[in-house]
Amino acid sequence: MTSLGGTETVDWNLAVATATRLARPGPDVGREEARAIVAELRGHAESSHEHVTGFTGLSPAEQQGADAPVLVVDRPGWVRANVAGFRELLSPLLTKVEQRRGATPGGAVLGAVGGKVTGVEVGMLLSFLSSRVLGQFETFAPAGSGLPAGEGGGRLLLVAPNIVHVERELDVEPHDFRMWVCLHEETHRTQFSAVPWLRDHLEGEIQTFLGETEVDPSTLLERLREAVQSFAGSRQQGGEAPEPAAGSLTDLVQTPAQREVLARLTAVMSLLEGHADYVMDGVGPQVVPSVAEIREKFQRRRASGASRLDQVMRRVLGLDAKLRQYKEGERFVRTVVDEVGMEGFNRVWTSPNTLPTKAEIDAPADWIARVHRRAE
Repeated sequence: MTSLGGTETVDWNLAVATATRLARPGPDVGREEARAIVAELRGHAESSHEHVTGFTGLSPAEQQGADAPVLVVDRPGWVRANVAGFRELLSPLLTKVEQRRGATPGGAVLGAVGGKVTGVEVGMLLSFLSSRVLGQFETFAPAGSGLPAGEGGGRLLLVAPNIVHVERELDVEPHDFRMWVCLHEETHRTQFSAVPWLRDHLEGEIQTFLGETEVDPSTLLERLREAVQSFAGSRQQGGEAPEPAAGSLTDLVQTPAQREVLARLTAVMSLLEGHADYVMDGVGPQVVPSVAEIREKFQRRRASGASRLDQVMRRVLGLDAKLRQYKEGERFVRTVVDEVGMEGFNRVWTSPNTLPTKAEIDAPADWIARVHRRAE
């Protein structure tokens, strides 16, 4: 990775090194078993494609992510892939910050130090997340990041040690659980490959959100300091995991315009995650014999959380909101499909105007009335 004269707001190389050093070791797996697991995950990812497209009625558009590769990675591999994506996505904002700081006396020196500090902080957060993500369709994978990506920029990541860890923790049938995870992640790959405008729409919304962010380095530093202080103060409390005073990190950077964009992004992410949950459970009984047991145990695991530190970190990082997205989004999809069928639901993919609003995620009948009445 190149640097900008040592004054980058985030030292990405240090972030990768920190996360890799701090990442927990994966479960104990022998070399031959590991090879078998990797091969099985790749096979499940390939076979799940036909199941997902058949169930959803979505088919990949030509040259729009159908070639997105499947990568079975370890925890450091997940970190490297995500750092590349974050760096690509945040580049316009960070460039503005660096330009503003460069015009300030002593800004280059402060930037070099600040970039190291931020790199360590980002690395610590990525280390925490790297042991929790089972799979991910990385939408904004850049070219030349050291890992292959499709022409549309996407790639499907399956984090093998985390999948093995959770299947052992839940005490479920490993082959069924691996297929179940692949069905969820393959649904995301199908969403982006079948809906050509979706990636650009999401990127545009994110860039609009970032464009509204204050570029004054001192302001950003103060907001980050508030988040860190909130997290540190929460850790010092005893008993139940407390509510961080500053909320999640996303709460610290919201202007009124950002709140509007964030509401739209929340609705889209709820749709995508809920759709994936709906599909993997809909397809599941055909190809995953123990799907009911897996779903029950997995939901119980989601609801219970883990240690107090996990609960605080989930709150600060906004991961609790993501868990709500699965539930609310799945309810939206199920309600719409029950009412108008899968073909009627698929009108959601027509254009950005047919995506549900945040309010419609909670009131699916309103989306049905708006989209189907307009189409008649």
